[in-house]
Amino acid sequence: MTDFLPKDVMDGLRAAQRKAERKRSRRTVHVGDEAYPILVFTEDGFAVDAEHAPRLRGLVDIYEGPRHLYQALIVASELQGDVMRYEFKRNTLASDHAPLDFYQEQEAPIALLDWSKA
Repeated sequence: MTDFLPKDVMDGLRAAQRKAERKRSRRTVHVGDEAYPILVFTEDGFAVDAEHAPRLRGLVDIYEGPRHLYQALIVASELQGDVMRYEFKRNTLASDHAPLDFYQEQEAPIALLDWSKA
């Protein structure tokens, strides 16, 4: 069927499909103050629209909506048509609290009361 459509119609259909994918995507990659929608996300990397995103490299943050998911070190992998693929060198889960540097007892009291001043 695509053999019968003119080239400009095919280009318009591809552009509309890319726009719909960017709207549908909830995951974004943040570099500084800029954010780019992720079209495809896998455990090895992700892909973004090559037309709207520059060649990304280095440390980036990955969000799903407002929630910070990962902090990753990336390198550009390959350009496949209008999609740029990136691979993770390191991908670390983001945490909303600092890691503990000591062992915390499961049965430890929540607070201690000082009865000497009563």
